[in-house]
Amino acid sequence: MNALLRRRRVRPGRWLSSLALAGLLALGGFVASVEALPRLPSRQTVVSLYGDPGWQRIQQWPVLIDRLQGRSVETQLAGVNDFFNQLRFVDDIDVWGIEDYWATPFEFLGVGAGDCEDFAMAKYLTLRELGVPDDQLRLHYVKYVPYDQFHMVVTWAPTPSTPPVVLDNIVKTVEPAASRNDLVPVYSFNGSHLWISKLDGQGREVGESSRLSLWESWQRRLERGALRDPRG
Repeated sequence: MNALLRRRRVRPGRWLSSLALAGLLALGGFVASVEALPRLPSRQTVVSLYGDPGWQRIQQWPVLIDRLQGRSVETQLAGVNDFFNQLRFVDDIDVWGIEDYWATPFEFLGVGAGDCEDFAMAKYLTLRELGVPDDQLRLHYVKYVPYDQFHMVVTWAPTPSTPPVVLDNIVKTVEPAASRNDLVPVYSFNGSHLWISKLDGQGREVGESSRLSLWESWQRRLERGALRDPRG
């Protein structure tokens, strides 16, 4: 969970203001498309950073995709959600030694732990690799009401007018968004767009997702195959 945002409060029923949202955005024009699973890093590199267990976890990722390829979307959602929810929730400061770091799925699987952004983005990328259209998926920043903390989940809806379902690492089963009264929506994005958003999938588009600096950095590192050393 974002340790910096955790200290800020959002009143239920209110969306993030334009001024507050601007503080999360970058002015760069980078546009990248998350379309396919990147090439696996070398075993030697992974083992040197994360040990043999990290290499074994990373190898399970393409196996999951092969197993779910061609199955129903509902089966894919449940399978992806269950796979990544096996990993441990740990704050960035305890894994990477910095307050806020969006780990790539290779890094997340390598260390076997991460925060809510890592769970959500790994699920999003895997569903895109399985062929789920980007316009059916959103990464939602929400407030988790019981802890009064910011949190990230993935939502899926086959059409803009269809009530979405939520993939989460707190409530570990895929549930309708309408039943998640513990989540207050803030904003959402996918591979191309950014919204001041409601959890029901509606909302006001405010630009391209490439304006999000952490999202841009995550995509660049993913494309390069960069791996961060948890030892600093």
